Amino acid sequence: MSTSNDAGHDEDLEDELTEWTVPNIVTTLVPLLIGLSILQMVSGTVLETFEEQLLEHPALLIIVPVMIGTAGNLGSIMCSRLSTQLHLGTLEFSPTNANIQANVAAIMGLAATVFVLLGFASWAIGRALGGTLGLAPLLVITIVSGMLLAVWVVIVSTVSVYGSYRLGYDPDDTTIPVVTNICDITGVIILFAVVSVVL
Repeated sequence: MSTSNDAGHDEDLEDELTEWTVPNIVTTLVPLLIGLSILQMVSGTVLETFEEQLLEHPALLIIVPVMIGTAGNLGSIMCSRLSTQLHLGTLEFSPTNANIQANVAAIMGLAATVFVLLGFASWAIGRALGGTLGLAPLLVITIVSGMLLAVWVVIVSTVSVYGSYRLGYDPDDTTIPVVTNICDITGVIILFAVVSVVL
């Protein structure tokens, strides 16, 4: 009885070690990174379509990289926390789960703080560069687009972790590249959708 249990344990351990081999990680990530690289090129093309607005309002040039960079950072935090809880066996994919609610609250709080500060900073730097965009519209743009993007980050991060888990991939390998690349292109779209309404 003991021997069969030991044999079963050894097989489980061997399977776990096999999953962490370099070829296994490479075969998982290479197709994913190729697809995400194509998506990143699409993101650059989308950004190019808003060139006229960017040149007209220098403050927007400051907002774009910070916006998409912050979205990627927030997504990385969310994915890391969810992946850790998943590996520990404490994560339940439910809106009523206290762990998920705490993570969402933390992400939204960070986003609110960063995007309010971004509004003031972009206004000050835009003025120094000769821009005419006022503080009020800039705050509306950064806060509204930033919080919409934060909500989207939470959704994409949660779906990415759950999807990786259901497909049998390690979320530590797949989720952060997926979330950061998706948020790059959607961050630009959300930002300029808000800009088109405000301006």
